[in-house]
This record gives sequence, C-alpha cells and structure tokens, in this order.
Amino acid sequence: MKQIFAKKPLKVLLDEVVSENRLRRVLGPVALTSLGVGAIIGTGIFVLTGVAAHDKTGPAIILSFVVSGLACVFAALCYAEFASMVPVAGSAYTYAYATLGELFAWIIGWDLILEYAVASATVAHGWSHYFQDFISIIGIKFGHAFSNAPFDFNPTTGLLSSTGSILDLPAILITILITIILVKGIKESAGVNSAIVITKIAIVLLVIVVGAFYVNPANWHPFAPFGYSGLSLFGKTILGQTGPGGAPVGVLAGAAIIFFAYIGFDSVSTHAEEAKNPKRDVPIGIIVSLVLSTILYIAVSAVLTGMVGYQKIDINAPVSNAFGQVGLIWAQFLISLGAVAGITSVLLVMMLSQARIFLAMARDGLIPSKFFGDVHEKYRTPWKSTILTGVFVSILAGFLPLRVLADLVNIGTLFAFVVVSAAVLIMRKTHPEAERPFRAPFVPLVPILGIIICGVLMFSLPEENWFRLFGWLLIGLVIYYFYGRKHSIMHRMMNNETEINGDQAHPVIETDATNL
Repeated sequence: MKQIFAKKPLKVLLDEVVSENRLRRVLGPVALTSLGVGAIIGTGIFVLTGVAAHDKTGPAIILSFVVSGLACVFAALCYAEFASMVPVAGSAYTYAYATLGELFAWIIGWDLILEYAVASATVAHGWSHYFQDFISIIGIKFGHAFSNAPFDFNPTTGLLSSTGSILDLPAILITILITIILVKGIKESAGVNSAIVITKIAIVLLVIVVGAFYVNPANWHPFAPFGYSGLSLFGKTILGQTGPGGAPVGVLAGAAIIFFAYIGFDSVSTHAEEAKNPKRDVPIGIIVSLVLSTILYIAVSAVLTGMVGYQKIDINAPVSNAFGQVGLIWAQFLISLGAVAGITSVLLVMMLSQARIFLAMARDGLIPSKFFGDVHEKYRTPWKSTILTGVFVSILAGFLPLRVLADLVNIGTLFAFVVVSAAVLIMRKTHPEAERPFRAPFVPLVPILGIIICGVLMFSLPEENWFRLFGWLLIGLVIYYFYGRKHSIMHRMMNNETEINGDQAHPVIETDATNL
C-alpha cells in the first residue's frame, strides 16, 4: 500500500530533464502551437462532424462543439499549469505520478496508451476514406476488398455487420509511412506537420467562405431533432431521447462523440520535454491551438449542416461529399486533398505522442525500459516504441470500423482530463510553494468545472464504452501487479536499490493513502 500510493517527487521529475536519456529541445511556441492545431484540426472537422450530426445531434452539433470546447478550456488551463511546472514527457501520466501516486499514474498511463493508439487508428481510418474519395474524383478506385474494415457497427440495430471487405489497406499504408517519419526525428516530424497545418487551415477557410454561399437555412430546421440533452448514466438515458439500439442522442451525446476532436492540446503537453522554453511555450501552444480550433469547428459545422440536410451527410467523408452534393466538384477535389493532408498531420501527432507516453512509463520501470525507454543515439527518438506503435495502430486501423474506434477513444480522453483537473487541486494543496510559471485562474472553480463537465460527457457515452474501458483497465492492473509493481523505480528506491537509468536513487518518497 505504501508503494502504490508513493508519489514521484518534483525533484526526480526535473532531474530526468537533464539526464543523458532526455529528448532534444527543438520546439518553439510556433512549432508547439502547430502540433496542437495539427492534432485538433483534422479528423474532428473532416470526419466526426458527419458521424455526430447524422447519428446524434442534427444541426445542433454546433452546440455540441460549444459544450466540448468549454470542457476543454477548463482542462486545458489545468494542463498548462502542470506543463509549466513539470516540463517532461508523459503528460497526464506524469502529473498523476506527482500528485496521486504510482497506482493512479499507472492507470492513467495505461488509459493514455488506449487513447493515443486508438485515436491514431481512428484518424488513419478517416484518412483512408478521404484518400479514396480524392482519387475517385480523378477516376481511380481501390478494390472493394481492400477499401474498408471487414465489418461495421450499425447504430440502428446495435449490431455488427459485414462490409464485404478484407481490410483497409490505405489506412495501413499511411500508418507505415508516418512511422518511418517519426523514427527519423522530432524536428523533421514537426517541420512536416507545420507545412501540412498551413495547407489545411487554408482548406478549412475555403470550406467556410465558399460553403456559406450554399447554405440553405431550411436545412437547420429542426435545429435539434434529437433534443438538447442526451444525458445518460453508463449508457442508460436519464434525460433526453434514446436513439436506435438504446444509445443516448442529443447535444450532450453528440458532444461526447466529437470530444475526440479536441485531444490535440493534450498532445502538446506530451512534448514539453522537447520544448525550447517549456515554462512559457507549452501553455501558449495549448491555449492558442484550442481557441483557434474551436472557432473553426463551430464555423465548419454550421456550414456543413446548412449545405446538406443532416440525414444526407456522409459519415466517412462528410465535408467533401457535401460540396459534391451541391455540384462543386472542384471544391470537392480541393477539400479531399486538404483533408488527406490535414488528417495526415493528426495521425503524425497522435503517434508521436503515444511513443512519449511509453518513454515516460519506461523511465519509471513500469514497462520494460530497455525496449520502451531506448532513445536512438543519432535521431534522439524513442524508436522501438514508435515502431511498435505503428504496428499496433496499423492493425486497429485496418480491421476496426470508425464508429467503434471513435467511441472507444473518447472515454479514455475524458477520463484523463478528469484526472488532470483533480491533480491540480491536489498539487495546489500539497505543494503550494512550487514554482508555477503559468497558474490556472480561479482555482478551485476551474478544475472543479472541468471535472464536472468531463464527467457528464463520460456518462453520455453508450454503455459498451464503459465495458471496454473497464476491460482495458483490468488488463492494465494485471500487468501492473505482475510486472510494473515489482520493477518500478519507486519499488527500488524504497528498497534502497539503484535506479534503472544508473543514477543515484532519491531517498525522499512521498506517500499518502488518503487520496482514495
């Protein structure tokens, strides 16, 4: 009990930044903001708007983006405070280790593995359909057998159905390409991302400006055909309408689905160790990327539902297909091209972040450090874990459908945001003297609101997502009990052993079992 509630001292975290196994500091505020925008703007605009509007909200998806954005603002302020205090890789996992103890750190780290890996697979799936939409305009088509996952989830019946395909080959190929780029280096990856971000921002502005001329206000009526609520408890609707298959529908249910679109600012904090001036640059990257993306999301969702009735929205390539439905084939071509580029940058940032979570956990001995903590001598990247991430993501992207992937990642993301918001409250009480270059305003109100809103959205997800989350966490707890608990740095430090990285063990370990 003493070990599993042992907290990692701030001094230990900061010492890791100056060790020989640290990552290269090459990212400034523009690059970090670009990484955030690169992760946020992409799948949310080009893919998930279609799923949410068609199945959950109708035109009221505009309000869903407002709710999700509001939840993210509170969580983002908490992330920014932690990232300025502890500029090391790991994001919410690292913050939980410093405030809640080893067991909670393992739970959130294991949850983040699910979040980033499944998010990457979701993005790869969306990339595949826009790529196929793009090449179909110029007369090229993939064979049906290699164009989609072998099965899909039907929200009307609540059952899985066969698609007649074998695997989603484009999704697998783009995952392999991104893996190669990521192994090469963070500077090269950030450069590729920045170029893509400029392209897709231009495309998003094209969608807003040109699409506004084809908006038919009649398509906004009824504005909320599924209702304004959609609140549920473990998938059972307690306020609002129930959709096909018993799943909740409405504004809150839609907000829970599209929340996936906002996980980009979380990825900015995972790169704090690679920031030139993390105490200043990381908060800037987190907040600017979130505000900019939220504004663009609301504008695009308004245009999309105004151009095409929500029942006619294509869930796989909604934006480009909408322009095709109104006869703007040239715009459909450009949007598909921009979406391919934009979603590529999302995939790059998601897979980039996944490897950094592995690295942080490996440094603490919770997973094998010789593999997951190995930083390439030349490229200074966690290359082995990057390759493993690529293999895992390609398998998920090639064989699982979009609806299953999108729901699964949302509950993991919301759970991470709740933990970070709670951690700020704890750290303010336990370490009031710690240096905070950026301080979240209006504490404790901001983190409390973050916990409440993110919690409400978690409960607004279908019940199968809770079963998947509990199942994943149960697997993680088994691994922690049989491996992580015995090999962790905390275990060795408390038994006066040497840390796995060869440095001297730190004798001061903070323990507190009251955080339960």
